[in-house]
Amino acid sequence: MKLRNAYTRTACVLGLLGTTSLLILSGAAQAQAEDGGEQAESKRLGTVTVTAQKREQDLQDVPISITAVDQDFLQSRDVSTLDSLSSLAPNLKIEQTAPNSTIAQISIRGGVTINPALTWEPTVGIYQNGIYIGKAQGALFDIADIERVEVLRGPQGTLYGRNTLAGAMNVVTRKPSGELGGYLQASAGNYGLFDVKGSLDLEQIGPFRIKLSGLTRQRDGFTDVVENPYPGVLAAGTPPQSEMGTIDRQAGRIDVQFDLTDSIVVDYGFDYSELDQTIPLTQLVYLGEGNIFDPASPFYVGGGPVDGQYFGLPLDLYLEPDGRVDETSINAPSYERQTVSGHSLTVAWDLGDVQLKSITGMRKLEWEDSLDLDGSPLPVAHTQRISDYETFSQEFQLTGQTDHFTYTAGLYYFTDDGTTANPQNFFAGSTVFTSDAAFETTAYAAYGQLEWDVTDRFTLTGGLRYNNEEKSIDRFLRLEGDPAIVLVPEGTTASETFDSVTPTVIAAYDVTSDTNLYAKYSRGYKSGGFNGEASTIEEVTRPYDAETVDSFEVGLKSTLLDGRLRLNSALFHNSHKDMQISVFTAENAASSDIRNAGEATIQGFELEATWQATDALLLALNYGYLDTEYEEFIEAGVNVADDRAFAHAPENTFSASLDATLWSGGIGELRFNADYQYTDSYFTFPNSLDQTQAQHAYQSQAESRGVINARLALADIPLPNGATGEVSIFGKNITDEEYRTNYIDFGPGFGSLVIANYGDPATYGVRLRADF
Repeated sequence: MKLRNAYTRTACVLGLLGTTSLLILSGAAQAQAEDGGEQAESKRLGTVTVTAQKREQDLQDVPISITAVDQDFLQSRDVSTLDSLSSLAPNLKIEQTAPNSTIAQISIRGGVTINPALTWEPTVGIYQNGIYIGKAQGALFDIADIERVEVLRGPQGTLYGRNTLAGAMNVVTRKPSGELGGYLQASAGNYGLFDVKGSLDLEQIGPFRIKLSGLTRQRDGFTDVVENPYPGVLAAGTPPQSEMGTIDRQAGRIDVQFDLTDSIVVDYGFDYSELDQTIPLTQLVYLGEGNIFDPASPFYVGGGPVDGQYFGLPLDLYLEPDGRVDETSINAPSYERQTVSGHSLTVAWDLGDVQLKSITGMRKLEWEDSLDLDGSPLPVAHTQRISDYETFSQEFQLTGQTDHFTYTAGLYYFTDDGTTANPQNFFAGSTVFTSDAAFETTAYAAYGQLEWDVTDRFTLTGGLRYNNEEKSIDRFLRLEGDPAIVLVPEGTTASETFDSVTPTVIAAYDVTSDTNLYAKYSRGYKSGGFNGEASTIEEVTRPYDAETVDSFEVGLKSTLLDGRLRLNSALFHNSHKDMQISVFTAENAASSDIRNAGEATIQGFELEATWQATDALLLALNYGYLDTEYEEFIEAGVNVADDRAFAHAPENTFSASLDATLWSGGIGELRFNADYQYTDSYFTFPNSLDQTQAQHAYQSQAESRGVINARLALADIPLPNGATGEVSIFGKNITDEEYRTNYIDFGPGFGSLVIANYGDPATYGVRLRADF
């Protein structure tokens, strides 16, 4: 009954949206047709090629929920990192993890990993040119020349494997062409923005095709750091920096492709990116009543006022709950530094109806941050993380087809290892921790998928993957002092082996050549492991189990209006088991407790529409609806499922985009594009829904938001030697919407301190580009 009611509400919303949109779009199309005659309706949507099933296919022929954007879309929006693509697809949400800007927190269909520690696994797999990225930490790095991004919604356990419980994101960079050409682009804007990026294809040298690309980007911070505004606060420190939220990053990439023989093609890629910048503002937005930071409490640690002076830590003076501020005062350095490098080698052997492929990847991450976690000039909470992480992967892949069968099979090997040093300093140095963790993973997998054309219209697909992995942890934790107290001694280690079988079954039917129906069952798997932030020997050595999801989905893919309208939709029902729940306790070195505490049902609806209304007007929209419910949430032996929030799972998400050619003449084309992205309110921690509790979910709830980005460009300006130019002005969040994206809630054990990250304010600028 609940599902029926949910879909009824969804249908009503979609009906209203659809009717309104069609009226608007029809009016626009009619006006354009009257102006341009038959030519206005001649343009069709192009074919979108994706590699979601390990081979090239038309988007509309792939019987899964997938969204893809091409190079034109990415170029017009100046996309170089994944967090620029939040709301690209229905039920997709991408945030920066509080309080950093380099850690990806990706939610698809309500599946998300909250904790960004290296010992945690992501719920959404990120791949670059077929190479698995591995961790959320450091996943937001710059990519200089992206050709296509694919978002696969729902578990991808068969062809992609572990840690694609909610879905996967494929980033594909542009390969070298072998012809001399490229582009150069420069941008400048408010807050001191300046960036340059470009790409150069060299002429083919014998069998070799080479492409070079790179970018550099600088920007001032959104928040000025000022002196302590309360001179009577004796413990306040001096500002360690002048701004928060600065950008200083560079990235480069080299691609080499060559023909080893007529049938063997080798692709090598090396990418490198680095950044050294200050973190976004960590704004203090909430403190608990009756706790240590409440002046009315007998436990108040403010120490005053006495003759206008405070002799303690009066954190309440710095509370800023009423909107984004442009000035703050802190006392501890707040920065993040990151270096990412990667090698990829793909060898493809084409044997006609069969292709053999070897994909080898090596990646290395060096990452560190320093955080003032109290949002004030007081020495309340200061932490650092210094991390190193390396991965190696090898995949052998076989794809082929016969008259009635298409098949994919493969063997996969993956290993990673990492370390994190996490020194922490609380309450003016009265509580100092030395906290270190190291880990290793070795994983193997074998998979196969067979697609059978039963008839010309009906296709059955079955797939199976076996995963086996061994994980180990090494932990050390000491409370400094005289004497020091060792909470987890050096040499505390544990290891465990996990395995899984993840099947997929799909039935697809072509109603017509342009309309396809499919039904799909698939299982997803998120690796188990160990708690690298645990504060006791027992918690360190006790493994948590893998999380699984069984997903049922039905979908429709259609191309209408003589190829000018693409309309795709899906209904899904996901059953999660052994959910990995992280509860941040802020006790003993800001630790988190991890439990397989939950079972949940997540179901919903998705709609995507792209309409080439006229030659000059392209419109697109997507809508996602989520209905989430815990079936079980065990806490201290009690099932509290009815009293826990679902994190990062907004009920409604909606986006719309417009790309229009306003005028065309001898000096070029005047183009306009705009995007609107709406996200419902969402909780950021799985806390209690009871607002009478000392810690509840509404303390860290992000309100709904609607953000508008736009660009106006004079493009295809003729330049000498056949080159073309472009001049554009752009704006992001042009209405200056104030909204919180993420939180850290320290809970009553730490004064119920809550800090928040805000989305970027309005930014704008001008961009020059030359293509040659």
